[in-house]
Amino acid sequence: MRIVWVSLGLLALALGGLGLFLPLLPTTPFLLLAAAAFARSSERLHGWLIGHPSFGPVIRAWQQHRAIPPRAKLISILAMLAALALSLALGLAGWLVGLQAAVLAVMGTWIITRPPGPRG
Repeated sequence: MRIVWVSLGLLALALGGLGLFLPLLPTTPFLLLAAAAFARSSERLHGWLIGHPSFGPVIRAWQQHRAIPPRAKLISILAMLAALALSLALGLAGWLVGLQAAVLAVMGTWIITRPPGPRG
């Protein structure tokens, strides 16, 4: 079973990495999934990921406090707005843009209502 968890973690890490460059692919959920998979399979990979200078703070905030730091919230909301703007610019069907806007509104509300985490 360890190989399955390591494989899932590596796949999630790769998708999260792609999300850094592809605006419609989220990064953070995949990094959280990778951290969870590594926690069940590889102490070394889990330690590396949660200790990473860029990814670690967001992962630790979620694991310890179920919190999303303000900067991550802002980036998430801006990415959602950019995706919606792109859909409008591409002239997608109105019902599809409406559905996308509704889903993004629910997701955005959930993100905004998460605690910001501990101060300092």
